[in-house]
Amino acid sequence: MAPWLLGIAPFGLVIGVSAARADIPLLAGWLTAPLLFGGSAQVATIGLLAAGAAPVAVVIAVIAINARLVLYSATMAPHWRHQPRWWQAAAAYFIVEPTLAVGVAGYEALDERRAHRHYTGAAVTLWVAWLGAVTIGTTVGAGLPAGLHLEFVVPLFLAGEVVHRLRDAAILHAAAISALVAVAALSMPLRLGPITAITAGVATGLLSERRAQQP
Repeated sequence: MAPWLLGIAPFGLVIGVSAARADIPLLAGWLTAPLLFGGSAQVATIGLLAAGAAPVAVVIAVIAINARLVLYSATMAPHWRHQPRWWQAAAAYFIVEPTLAVGVAGYEALDERRAHRHYTGAAVTLWVAWLGAVTIGTTVGAGLPAGLHLEFVVPLFLAGEVVHRLRDAAILHAAAISALVAVAALSMPLRLGPITAITAGVATGLLSERRAQQP
């Protein structure tokens, strides 16, 4: 997990700074880390709450962003099938891109028992580092000079995440439509622009993928 932390820890730090500067209770901003445990969902939640979005819009946005975790769970399910339910639930809580990548590599290289420990160790390491980075950000964020504009690191990081995933037509179409709708929906009431853009992007990607699979 160590190589992942080089890029993830600064991201968590900036999210903490954003939470400290947002017009929401500091505790609410910090709680996005353990409750959501995902940078994209935390950015959306903090931004929407600070903008005064309707609670239902915040919930729908987070569900849409984290829908990908269902696919990640399906990838890990065969390896966890014989584990107790409590273990499956705890392990599923930690599923994000880094733990999925490290976990899959472990299950491919190690026997099942050692692979379980490998995944658990990697997941806990990431969780502690992420909460630590967000905590530091929320603690020192309000005292940092506003001129640093660290909040711009978040969209740049997310843009980089999107760019390296543009590997097929479905993802490219989804990203393009989502971006266009996001710009067009900036003035929507109740701050519903982001969730509208997310929904449009997901629908476009699914439609494009379905068309590609047709003979």
